Amino acid sequence: MSYIEIILLALALSVDACIVSFSYGLVSHNVRAKNSMLLALFTGVFQGIMPVLGYFLTGFVKSYIEPYSGILILMIFSYLGIKFIKEAFETKKLQNPSCLAISCLLLVGIATSIDAFSAGITLSLMGNKILKPVLLIAAVTFINSHMGFWLGGKFKNNPSRWLEVSAGIILIGLGIKAVL
Repeated sequence: MSYIEIILLALALSVDACIVSFSYGLVSHNVRAKNSMLLALFTGVFQGIMPVLGYFLTGFVKSYIEPYSGILILMIFSYLGIKFIKEAFETKKLQNPSCLAISCLLLVGIATSIDAFSAGITLSLMGNKILKPVLLIAAVTFINSHMGFWLGGKFKNNPSRWLEVSAGIILIGLGIKAVL
């Protein structure tokens, strides 16, 4: 693959991370710089790890995980989306309603990078080396995730319940898209 093709692949793979980060940006109320960096770091790192796993486990894992990848994404994003919507209607607001605990960040990292696993399989089948594509994929995802978070924050100048519900719906929609 050429560098242009790898960058296009990286942009396509980073879309889910950018949208999830946008959703988090809508509902995040404090420590925004830290939250943005954590989310971008986790999504970028997992987008880098998953192609490596797919690359080296091409023949073995593909037949086992591929049939369930959409369901796994649906379950993870639905959990996070329902959590966002539920917190929108709680009377006592938390300091930071979105889940940015390590466990949630791990789930987000995994859920947004399952497609990258398949890209690793493809890179392997095409006979490409893995280091440069992985570094580009991780960097592009980090940047897009970070930008998505801050763009989401621009839409919440007057935080309201409907924005938090919208963020939850976006996450659930991504999960549904994964199974269609």
